[in-house]
Amino acid sequence: MHSLQFTAESSSNGLLARDFTVGEVPGVLWSPAAGAADRAPLILMAHGGGNHKKHPAMSGRARLLVTGCGFHVAVIDAPGHGDRPRTAHDEAEIAELFRARAAGEPEGPIVVRYNDHLAEIAVPEYRATLDALQELPEIGTEGPVGFWGINMGTAIGVPFVASEPRIAAAVFGQHWPDVLAEKAQLITIPIEFDLQWDDEHISREEGLALFDAFASKEKSLHVNAGRHKELPRFEADSAVRFFARHLAGSTTASA
Repeated sequence: MHSLQFTAESSSNGLLARDFTVGEVPGVLWSPAAGAADRAPLILMAHGGGNHKKHPAMSGRARLLVTGCGFHVAVIDAPGHGDRPRTAHDEAEIAELFRARAAGEPEGPIVVRYNDHLAEIAVPEYRATLDALQELPEIGTEGPVGFWGINMGTAIGVPFVASEPRIAAAVFGQHWPDVLAEKAQLITIPIEFDLQWDDEHISREEGLALFDAFASKEKSLHVNAGRHKELPRFEADSAVRFFARHLAGSTTASA
């Protein structure tokens, strides 16, 4: 079992950011600067493909959760992303993706295959990270935990949540049902799911099939007009309210 080691710390506008490692996996933990030691729910987030733990989408969502709800938020770099080196397999899959894109061929089969490979590595890493974070007094083992991951974050998050009983609520979206639908059938916690109606990569039928696969009695589908990268920013506010409702029992998040 790997322990958590803090490696850097900074604070800005009420947000405390602490870089950490769990084994060789780098991550960041955001907490309220004025009460970082206070017990509060934890949200684990997973970034999208080609991004990293401190991508503006991650830091922006973390700020909403920390300042709006007082939660702790953690992200780790996915394999081959951020501060982690790429393997020969990573380079080959990325090259194949760019080749298909340049040729106007469907990207889905490549992304699904590659993301499934990354998830096999990342799921145990997220489990080890959660183990280590729960050793912190400000998080502990009794507090609720949520998961938020879109795109590649869904490819990692669905198998992780399906096998992790500590997760109490999750936000997913924008991924193909291939290899994920079977695992989604094992998930019964409340979920919120984002889908772009005009996604040029993921068809409406594919997006709806993955949403339909979740066995959750409480699940909400958020559909917006627009292409794959045009998910409205207000969906982040909705996700924060979702986590506040399920993990804190209130709607204290900013709208």
